[in-house]
Amino acid sequence: MKKALLAALPLSVALFSVAGSPSAQAQTGDKLKACFIYIGPVGDIGWSYAHDEARKLTEKALPWLETKYVESVPEGQATPVIDRLVKDNCQVIFTTSFGYMDQTLEAAKKYPKVMFMHASGFKRAPNMGTYMADFYQIYYLNGMMAAAVSKSDKLGYVAAFPVPELKRHISAFALGARAVNPKATVSVKWINAWFDPNKAREAAEALISEGAGALAFTEDTATVVQAAGARKVPSFAHYSPMYKFSPDYAVSGQLVHWDKIYIDFLTKVHNGTYKIGNLDKVDYWNLLRGGSVELGAQPGMAINPKWVPQMKAKMMTVGGKQVSVYDRVLALKAEMEKGGKFDPFTGPIKDRNGILRVGAGKVISVAELNNMSWVAPGVTGQVADEPKK
Repeated sequence: MKKALLAALPLSVALFSVAGSPSAQAQTGDKLKACFIYIGPVGDIGWSYAHDEARKLTEKALPWLETKYVESVPEGQATPVIDRLVKDNCQVIFTTSFGYMDQTLEAAKKYPKVMFMHASGFKRAPNMGTYMADFYQIYYLNGMMAAAVSKSDKLGYVAAFPVPELKRHISAFALGARAVNPKATVSVKWINAWFDPNKAREAAEALISEGAGALAFTEDTATVVQAAGARKVPSFAHYSPMYKFSPDYAVSGQLVHWDKIYIDFLTKVHNGTYKIGNLDKVDYWNLLRGGSVELGAQPGMAINPKWVPQMKAKMMTVGGKQVSVYDRVLALKAEMEKGGKFDPFTGPIKDRNGILRVGAGKVISVAELNNMSWVAPGVTGQVADEPKK
């Protein structure tokens, strides 16, 4: 989810990328035309890259579909891009950043005959739905593994912006780590950017210098994985396959398959299931179940084999019995993929200030996750907009 403003780029640059898109050619009259707006460049190896890979897979899978995209659109400048896409006969427009939410809603009211889908938001309209493939379950598993492989009680997290998505991901990472090591802490450094390799490298190196024994992050490049590998510190990939950037130290990570959502949604538009008038009822919230997200540093590799012996050697107590972290991670992964009862945010959970946030036996709701402002125990460092009561 992208919420804060990316460093502003000239709008002419963003619009130029439409003309340069391979799919921005003459429209075939009988095809459904779907258009995508990205917060970053398609080569960022992160969020925008993953959406664009899914766009290409979706277009390949659906012969009646035509697509185009606009990249590097600052969140305050989405409206003129939407206007341009509407004039270009886009019938469905996907706005793929949280910070586009209000402008997408305004556009939905302005263009009632166009269908809009907004990624990671919660506002809907008769012609505007929402969708998200979320990682908090995987971050919990990553946190467990991080605690198992770290040489210290201290873990590090390079974070973009203090928005609800990151707060739930960092919290899930900390909860997972503390399930293995109750003394574990997660030190967070905010870089206030979704795409800034220099800041990401500086933050990663600072965390390692301060004693972090494993790193996770939210920044749309492989910089943290590379920086950690150079210092022989294990790390967890974010959004895209990053094993190749550090084969010895990329332990696992989070992978996304947006095409699972895009193909399902556009197929239902094509067959008339979804149409203008009922999109306010459409809200994809996809987790491990369904295959929209995957645990791993690359597809098919849930855990880097080089780190399996260490995880098998690290024991934890579950239900009064000793089990290896490796076995527990795989067991929880399988349970969540099947939609079982386990969820990282099952209460009782107090925030780091001791305030009860999830009651005993309850599971946090999607609405609460989408508006999450608190962070879990074990998270250290300042967090903007954190409630004190």
